[in-house]
Amino acid sequence: MKTVLFLLGELDDDDIDWMLATGTRENMPAGTILIDEGIPINTLFILLEGTLSVTTAATQGREIANLLSGDIVGEMSFVDTRPPSATVSAKGEALVLCISREKLADRLKFDIGFAARFYRALAICLSSRMRLTVNQLQNRDKPQSGNLNHELPVSELAKDALESVELAKTRLDWLLRRLKDN
Repeated sequence: MKTVLFLLGELDDDDIDWMLATGTRENMPAGTILIDEGIPINTLFILLEGTLSVTTAATQGREIANLLSGDIVGEMSFVDTRPPSATVSAKGEALVLCISREKLADRLKFDIGFAARFYRALAICLSSRMRLTVNQLQNRDKPQSGNLNHELPVSELAKDALESVELAKTRLDWLLRRLKDN
C-alpha cells in the first residue's frame, strides 16, 4: 500500500487543503538528489509521479529500494530530526509535493487536532514499514528482487486502518488531479 494512503486516511479535508496550499509542486529531472545521506533536510516529500531510488553508503551505493507514486520521503528525519540514513534520488523524471519542515512544524505546534492525525498516520506508516521489513528479512533466503519492497499488502493492515483505505485512495486521486491541473 502506498505510504501516503496512511496519511490521507487519517487527515481531514482541511488538513489536505492546507498541505496543497503550503506545499510546492516540483518536477525533478532524472538523477536529482532529493535527500543526501547524512545531510539534514528541511522538507517532507510526497512522490506524486515517477520512481525514486534509495541507496546507502553501507551498501556501497547499491540500490536498496524503489519508491513509487504515493510514497512519503523524509518522514523519518522529520520525526527524529536526525540526518537521513539514506540517499534518495529520482530514477527518471519525478513530480513531488514538497512541504517545508518549518511550516509543517508550525502547523503541528498550533493545531493539536492536525498534530494528532498527522503523527498517528506517521506512526501507522512507520510501524507497517517495520513489520514489512522484518517479514522480508525473515524470508531473505527466498528468491526476491534484491531490494526491499515498501509496498505493504492491504490484507496485512489492521482492521481500523482498512476502514480509511478507500477514503484515502479517493483523496489521493483527487490530490493528483488537483496538482496536475496547476
